[in-house]
Amino acid sequence: MGNDFYTAEQVAELLGLHVRTVRNYIQDGRLPAVRIGKQYRITPEGLKALTGGEAPADTIKIDVTSIVDVAHIDPPAASRLATFLSASAMGRSPGARRLKIDTAYDEASSALKVVAIGGPEDVAEVLRLVATFVEGSR
Repeated sequence: MGNDFYTAEQVAELLGLHVRTVRNYIQDGRLPAVRIGKQYRITPEGLKALTGGEAPADTIKIDVTSIVDVAHIDPPAASRLATFLSASAMGRSPGARRLKIDTAYDEASSALKVVAIGGPEDVAEVLRLVATFVEGSR
């Protein structure tokens, strides 16, 4: 393999970034990389694409942010729904686009707020999961 590939740590050092930032770029699809074992490998072309070289035509990505308010939900049900959504986001394949889900429960209004950020299909699936959970709780 020689010097044909960079590690995430090498890219972080070259660009003056934290290694976690480089890994986030990889997970977001901004930095093309392959996973070999437990490490990512980045080609010089991939590094060039990140730093301003020619980007492939298929790099246009759409991200969606959705905020869902689930009203009149008791704390145990809100906890189950939050855990269920977090587990579904974490159980995705390693190459899948990043999906971020945050939840917050307001006891005063008995409402759960769910924020989902990701690709359109992924966020739509989160909305379907919330609807299914709520329908099943009635």
